[in-house]
This record gives sequence, C-alpha cells and structure tokens, in this order.
Amino acid sequence: MANSITLFKQTLSDTLDEVYKLSSLTAVLDGSADLVKQGANANELIIPKMSVQGLADYDKASGYVSGDVTLTNETVQCNFDRGRMFTVDSMDDLETAGVAYGRLAGELIRTKVVPELDAFRFSKYAGTGGISGIEAGAALTTGTAVITALRNAVAAMDEAEIPYEDRYLFITPTLDGMIADLDTTKSRQVMERFQGKVLVPQTRFYTAVDMLDGTTTGQEAGGYVKGATAKNINFMVIHRGAVIQFSKHVAPKVILPDVNQSTDGYKFGYRHVAIADVYENKAAGIYLHYATA
Repeated sequence: MANSITLFKQTLSDTLDEVYKLSSLTAVLDGSADLVKQGANANELIIPKMSVQGLADYDKASGYVSGDVTLTNETVQCNFDRGRMFTVDSMDDLETAGVAYGRLAGELIRTKVVPELDAFRFSKYAGTGGISGIEAGAALTTGTAVITALRNAVAAMDEAEIPYEDRYLFITPTLDGMIADLDTTKSRQVMERFQGKVLVPQTRFYTAVDMLDGTTTGQEAGGYVKGATAKNINFMVIHRGAVIQFSKHVAPKVILPDVNQSTDGYKFGYRHVAIADVYENKAAGIYLHYATA
C-alpha cells in the first residue's frame, strides 16, 4: 500500500508541473534557482547582488588603480501564498467513472492557479515604482498607434541599455490583431526587436488585482478580481533579468479514502508559495503601457 501511494503522488506531481509549464504565460520569466538560496525563515529568499566600480586611468609607473567589488545578499519575502483543499466522496468518484477526482488537479491548475498567478505577477510588476512607460493611460485604437507605442517602448529600453536578449513583449490579443492587420515592413521590424511575444488575455492583464480570501462574505469563491482603481494593461515589455520570479514551495497533497480519518473520500490540497518582485536597480527593464480606463 505504501508503494502504491508513493507512486501515485509522484505521478500527480509530474502532471501538475507539466500543466503549469504549458499554461502559464509568465513562465518564460522564471528565474534560475541557482541564484537563490533558502532564507532563514520559511517565506524568505536570499538573492545575491553585485556591483563593481568603473574603470580608472592607468599609470605606467604605479599601474592599476584598485577597484572595489561589492557583493551583498538581499533577503526578500515571498508575497504569494495561496492554497485550497478539496474533498470528493469516493462513491461520487465511482459513479462518474473517476472523472470527479481524476480531473480535479488539472482543472484547478489550468483554470484557477495559473490565471491567478499570471495576473498577480503582472500587477506586481506594473505597480513597481521606477519602471519605464507612459505616465498616463493612453488609448490604442489602430494598428498604427500600437506600432508607434511599441517603437517608443523599444527606444526607451534601448536608451536605458536593456539587453535585447530575454526581452519579452506581453500584449493583448486584440492589439496584436491590429498589428497583424497592418502586415507592413515597419510592423514586422518592430516585432523583431523582442526575443519573444506572449499573448495575454485582458482578464489576466491589470495594473492591480484583489486576491479573494475564500472566507469573507462575498469572497467564498476565492481567486482574484480586477482592482477597484486598476487600469487595463495594453502591453508590457519585460526583461527577464529585471524580475525576481521564483516558486519556493509548490505542494500538491493527496489523501486517499483509506487513510482519510474524517470522511470516505479523496482529498486534494494545493499550496503555492512564490515571489514576484523587481530588482531595485533593474526597474528600467520593465516598460508599462496601460489604458485610460
């Protein structure tokens, strides 16, 4: 019995990882785990930061001017800690030929976890002080207007010396369709200035979101909603190296009916602890363009 449970848990975990990678729109921004060490506390991460002095005059007699290298460790706290527990009665599962429980994990990840995580990340990056972008909202009603806005974004990031590599464009399907309708040399040239393009539905693309706690009256359904004062995001250009994006703890939990002490049912719990933040010296690696209303 123990071997069977262990095998089941391992299979489920692999499936969940696959669903996330296929569905998440922000997965391309995930940072390397090699750069992050576990913090002293459960919700902390330790991230190394390095700075060096610039060049100095070389003297033929005395040689080089000594330079300093500063390496510090910044402790940051995870700002995403969400979870849910589900119970499916064993008879209900039998009567649905295993569909009730068998599809629960996949549906949760695809329809709830991934959209919420994407929306949370975009809102955090959009709300960071010091990022590049327009100062007030703007309406984009034509493909030409979209191209002009993207050209301004590219120019701003080029002037800030943001590397082309790992520079991603996140844009709504509506605006991307306007660009496709142009089908001009200028539009193709602008789109070539990004390493990748990701289409983001407007339902995940807000400058702020409210996370529902699942217990307060009116919030029982959980999930997220657009913030009361939030704006729709038209597009964002994000350099992968500018964001602190890691999942520290992803915990799918399976409890089978024969070891469930409270009910005769399958229990599936899911918890995700992560961080979405911006390196304080790399805020220029994010460009935000949002709508007027």
